Parts: sequence; C-alpha cells; structure tokens
Amino acid sequence: MNKAFVRESDDEEDEPAPQAGLPPGTKNYITPGGHARLKNELEHLVKRERPHVVEIVAWAASNGDRSENGDYIYGKRRLREIDRRIRFLTKRLEVAEIVDPLRQGDNDQVFFGATITVADLDGQENTYTIVGVDEADVARGRISWISPLARALIKSREGDSVRFQSPVGMRELEIIEVLYRSIE
Repeated sequence: MNKAFVRESDDEEDEPAPQAGLPPGTKNYITPGGHARLKNELEHLVKRERPHVVEIVAWAASNGDRSENGDYIYGKRRLREIDRRIRFLTKRLEVAEIVDPLRQGDNDQVFFGATITVADLDGQENTYTIVGVDEADVARGRISWISPLARALIKSREGDSVRFQSPVGMRELEIIEVLYRSIE
C-alpha cells in the first residue's frame, strides 16, 4: 500500500494527558512505592528497552529495502510506543506529589494512603488501600483516591458508616479498622 494512504505519525493524540484520570485542578498524589515503580519503569525504558529496539531498527535498516522489512516496520512502531510511554511517565512524575502513609502516625481517620477494613451489611469484610491513580489495582485491594468508594471513605473514622454509589447501586459499609503502613 502506498504510504500516502497510511497514517503513521508521532502525534501525541493517543497519549493521555499527564493529568488524565484526575479531576481538573487536583494534584497527582502518589505513594513512595508507586513513585519508585514509575521511576523504575521510566529508567528501564530509557536505558534498556529503547536502546535495544534502536539496535534492531538500525540493523534492519542496514539490510536495504525498508518497505517490506518487518523488523524495521515493527521496530519503528515499537519505538513510537516506547517514546510515547516515556513522555507520559516523564510528565506524570513531574506533577506527582509523594504522600507517605507512614507520616500519618496513629490516626483513626481515613486519608490518602490508609488501609481500611470495611464490612458490608451482610458482615462480609474487605480491605482496601487508598492509593494514587497510577497505582490502583482492584485485584490487590488498591483503589484510587478519586474512586467513589475512596471519596466516601476519606475523612471518616473507625466505627463510621459510609454510603456510596457503586455500579450495582447504593451501598453502605461500616469502617472496622484504619491503618497506615508502608505500601509496597
């Protein structure tokens, strides 16, 4: 196919803005562990993965005809993906505000970084940790501080009941325990 009909650009259109997923005017709160993970990913991309792909692309380009050279075409595409992720991580880390949960001390009120044990009306207990947008992982019980559940929990205390709108409707939870510990 003629390249005139193929859209290949380095535009940042599909790159999320550094504030993506955050309410306008809010800071990008992140735990020290989450910040370290993003930094490690950025370092890995810049120092290891990108140079490796550049090497492959350079080798593929030296083989001659690039129009049907899969290593060259897919290598260039991968380079664009890596560069896009590097830009995203760089911007995200620039606007990050690190909040260490251990600095909360012995506090029974829920804030960013808290690990909360809650019970629903049936008595089923769940434990959640309130983390940054980039760290959220529901399978590990980590919820983003901007999620409906976290917003309902923030500023409440042990023994309080909170109501929030979930995908299955209005739910009520009782806060059993609030802890502040290191999040790995």
